[in-house]
Amino acid sequence: MSSLQKICLIGGSGFLGTELASHLIAKGKSVRVLSRDLRKTKSLRVVPSIDVQQVDPYNTDSLAQAIQGYDVVINLVGILNTSVGRGGTFEEAHVDLATNVRDACNASGITRVIQISSLKADAENGPSEYLRSKGRAVDILKEGNLDLTIFCPSVIFGNGDGLFTRFANLLHAMPFLPLACADAKFAPVYVGDVARSITDSIDNPETYGESYNLCGPDVMSLREVVEYTAEVLEIKRSIISLPNALAKIQAFVMELVPGKPFSRDNYQSLQIDSVCDSCDTAMPTSVKKIVPTYLGKMNRQSRLQHYRELARRDDV
Repeated sequence: MSSLQKICLIGGSGFLGTELASHLIAKGKSVRVLSRDLRKTKSLRVVPSIDVQQVDPYNTDSLAQAIQGYDVVINLVGILNTSVGRGGTFEEAHVDLATNVRDACNASGITRVIQISSLKADAENGPSEYLRSKGRAVDILKEGNLDLTIFCPSVIFGNGDGLFTRFANLLHAMPFLPLACADAKFAPVYVGDVARSITDSIDNPETYGESYNLCGPDVMSLREVVEYTAEVLEIKRSIISLPNALAKIQAFVMELVPGKPFSRDNYQSLQIDSVCDSCDTAMPTSVKKIVPTYLGKMNRQSRLQHYRELARRDDV
């Protein structure tokens, strides 16, 4: 099999996408990133040689045209909460887009597809619409005549993440933190490990038709995540674990806050532990090795420097 060199990322302007693009460039791949909003691709500008295209992925014809001539399509699109506008519902962002990816790849003659799903995604039995829609997206892609690989990570951490960084901002802003679902467990997986797993799978036919669970070595409750964040920041805050009834009320109220930092669907997702029964992450990186390197310098400039350096390395 010849090496697959031209890679198209859908949803590649986000946290994982920018890391993955940097890994691919470092491996000598040609990378195109598709985005509906070029304003969200600023971080990619520091990564050399990336082709960024403004495309509506919900238009099958436009998507087929944008991926024409590429060897691999990687779908990274995912939302944790709904919003107003096209692509703002779980059904649109996950299920409808997966349908478009399948149809556009079939129309363009592309067979190699990689889908980033989520640990515990299940079309029938997922406790939340997020997890059920992620499961339905996988089922739809499996219906296509595709060389498909699925990656199912637990919560992903790294510089600019939505886990430790988000709680660090909350801890700085609040004298105490009321915490819903404090006992929910995660196995945070380092964004570099996820990007490396995806990159290594591209030219490996043994990964076709397979699904991989990605977890880190540290199983942590949500409370432990917050406590560790405070420890790294060297600040003291009271963390109040909310009982179930109050957690549901908090979720309902936070849905009304701009940005929807917590929702009833998030609450439902947290009813099942995001930990691996069997882990496929090779040599997973510990939280304690990485988090202290970026929590103290939570700024965009440090993130951009990381991507610059990563894209120039040849050992990723």
